[in-house]
Amino acid sequence: MNNLGVCLLVQLSLAFGVAGLLWPEKLRPIFDVLMFPWNASFRMVRIHSLAAVGVSLIILVRLLAIAF
Repeated sequence: MNNLGVCLLVQLSLAFGVAGLLWPEKLRPIFDVLMFPWNASFRMVRIHSLAAVGVSLIILVRLLAIAF
């Protein structure tokens, strides 16, 4: 129960990362709102999606290292 928040963070990060890789055109309007002064491009969405997947893997490895 102590790691529930971390597990939720990993799942959300992985979900948004995979969604950005599979459907960048559907996430582009969200990035337009979040990155207001700059225009969101498909390249930026894909780079942020790869970073989200990487962060989720790093957090998962950290979580497993603490558990064992």
